[in-house]
Amino acid sequence: MAADLPPPGLTHVRADGTAHMVDVSAKAVTARRAAAAGRVLLSPAAVAALRGGVVPKGDALGVARVAGIQAVKRTPDLIPLAHPVAVHAVEVDLDVVDDGVEIRAVVRTADRTGIEMEALTAVSVAALALVDMVKAVDRHARITDIRVTAKSGGRSGDWEEPA
Repeated sequence: MAADLPPPGLTHVRADGTAHMVDVSAKAVTARRAAAAGRVLLSPAAVAALRGGVVPKGDALGVARVAGIQAVKRTPDLIPLAHPVAVHAVEVDLDVVDDGVEIRAVVRTADRTGIEMEALTAVSVAALALVDMVKAVDRHARITDIRVTAKSGGRSGDWEEPA
């Protein structure tokens, strides 16, 4: 490959190697969906506080859920090459499990580009908000396993994380 050409498939890299926002104006508007998931690993004391509703800062799960929803709308402010998209629906769910909290987000749009970054941002910010809410109980909370679990719509079609 010539030194002045980006590797095939790197759509956000120009021939001179500099990053740019891809022009999606000619793409068709299609219904798109992306799902993401992650975990916050917590101490038994923090899990008990969440289950008992006695987290010192208040409704940790509710605050984290709303933070994840709000974050979706700010994704292009955080991810430099992400396009602003019309967000039509966001679901953020947090489930307390024995070793922490599982977080899942589903984001939907009808637009010209994918919405995976928005789903990942929802999970990431929900996890950060949860850590902030429980840090008085668990200073060693750990965010882990954030990933896209499914996507649909657009030219590349549908994809789901293997079970």
